[in-house]
Amino acid sequence: MKRRRVFAIASAVAVLGLGALAAAGKLGDKKGNEPKTVKVTRGSLVDKAIAVGTIEPRVEVSVKSTLGGVVRRRFAEVGDFVKTGQPLLEISPNPTPLEMLELRRNAELREIELKNVERELARQQELHDRNMISAADFEGTERQVDEARTQASLARERLALQEGGKVQAGDKQIETFVRAPIDGYVLEDSIEIGDPVVPLTPYQQGTVLMRMAAMRDLIFRGTVDEIDVGRLQEGMPVTLKIGALPGASVKGQLAKIWLKAHKQEEATVFPIEIALTEVAGAKLRAGYSANAEVIIARRDSVLYIPERLVTHRNDSSFVTVRTDAGKPEERLIKTGLSDAINIEVLEGLKEGELLVEPPPREIT
Repeated sequence: MKRRRVFAIASAVAVLGLGALAAAGKLGDKKGNEPKTVKVTRGSLVDKAIAVGTIEPRVEVSVKSTLGGVVRRRFAEVGDFVKTGQPLLEISPNPTPLEMLELRRNAELREIELKNVERELARQQELHDRNMISAADFEGTERQVDEARTQASLARERLALQEGGKVQAGDKQIETFVRAPIDGYVLEDSIEIGDPVVPLTPYQQGTVLMRMAAMRDLIFRGTVDEIDVGRLQEGMPVTLKIGALPGASVKGQLAKIWLKAHKQEEATVFPIEIALTEVAGAKLRAGYSANAEVIIARRDSVLYIPERLVTHRNDSSFVTVRTDAGKPEERLIKTGLSDAINIEVLEGLKEGELLVEPPPREIT
């Protein structure tokens, strides 16, 4: 009897528990089935294309030497501002013994040639005074003497330059200083004291000693996806966001769009160039990574809704509106500008109306 009574009580409790759970489930379903709504909002919409790139100087110069040797002294460090013509480095000639021997022998040969043509000129002078040679022949010998003097002087100067590092050529002193080609900052150097220097000639590129740039003239160089490039035009306003300066307000203008695309990690992109027009006191540095937002179109004080709520059928746009009675109602609307998240509503809705958001799709 006791076992039957305990079993009956347990069964009654289980039935009551299942009933409570069922009731709770029904209430929960009823509350959870209420559709979510989104309010029609007024604000600004901006359609923009994103470009990824870096801040760079418009003009960057590689500093090279026309004289070979080794670096003897440095007059400017990275970050220094220098004027055009200011010394940057001194290059000490460092010829091999064979090269020095060739320079000395060449200078001696040029001196011998000069003495020979000078003796020939003296002999022809006597013949010319006796009218035994033409004036043209005598003038030709004079030209040979002038050329020989020039060659001998050049050979002596080359020898003096390699031996002492400096030489006086007329009123001008030829020196082994490498001077700044522009007004600007030294961005980087690639040499140390004692490093060898290959000279710049028509047949070789020469050693890059330093890189300089005028930091007052900076631009943005980057790429934009091929999907957006067809909507871009030169002159469009740009807002730049610099990763290293999150609070900086930098403005620009789209200056150049390349005609040919590049392949970048299996994507097709077009290079662009943006001129910076307003930096608002931000201290920019060459190489800063940045994102450029090219503003294609902008609408202020317009009605907009999330674009995901719009259904398109037969070239028409529809949304589901919750009426004052709480019932859903499909309504035809006319749309305008989209920023890929929100879309402008031109006709069919009023500010503050509630749109029904469709339930999420079930994963099967």
